[in-house]
Amino acid sequence: MDSIINGVARFRDSEFPRQQALYRHLVHAGQKPAALMISCADSRVAPEHITASGPGEIFVCRNAGNIVPPVAQVNGGVSSAIEYAVLALGVRDVIVCGHSDCGAMKAILQPDSLAGMPNVQAWLRHSDAALRIVQEAYPASAQANLLHALAMENVVAQVGHLRTHPSVAARLATGQLTLHGWFFHIETGTVMVFDGQAKTFIPLPESGALPVAVAPDSRRSMSDRVVSAMAEAAR
Repeated sequence: MDSIINGVARFRDSEFPRQQALYRHLVHAGQKPAALMISCADSRVAPEHITASGPGEIFVCRNAGNIVPPVAQVNGGVSSAIEYAVLALGVRDVIVCGHSDCGAMKAILQPDSLAGMPNVQAWLRHSDAALRIVQEAYPASAQANLLHALAMENVVAQVGHLRTHPSVAARLATGQLTLHGWFFHIETGTVMVFDGQAKTFIPLPESGALPVAVAPDSRRSMSDRVVSAMAEAAR
């Protein structure tokens, strides 16, 4: 704890005085983050550091394995954070960020390591689809990179789970939300992004359009013409 306490003292004495005006502004104006990032709780993966974000710039939800449970009647912290970020804060982008050397993904590949941890076992079942994909869709030659493959497929699976949340589905349908899948290489500092059209991860481009996992899709199943025709037929 000594290093943590010393860090608090350094923040109080050195960092905070330089940003005091910003913190006061955030208190009076409230937070208006541009994006929600759902990342792993791994201590080596700090979203604010990866994105060089300052206070108030991103809304962060961290958990083991950067998991997004499919929407259900049972309330949970991740689901609540998503709903709040999308509806109350009005974020326009949601990022699911996985990473290399992920302990949660290692545990999925080595289930015996979870003996005596029933809560972790239950939580990681939300990554079953990613594991099944790697087991059945990846060639034997990919076994050497199995951990990497699972971590990347897990990001894609969790982006899919995001779409089951009503707040996310509605904002996607009204063109107000974009979903992103990222993968952070701890060893190199490289960020890969999932290109939903190409169905693969590519390095984060330094310029030009950013590939996205799920683009906004303004649409309605029934056009105004169909609605009018149905109303006319009902008379």
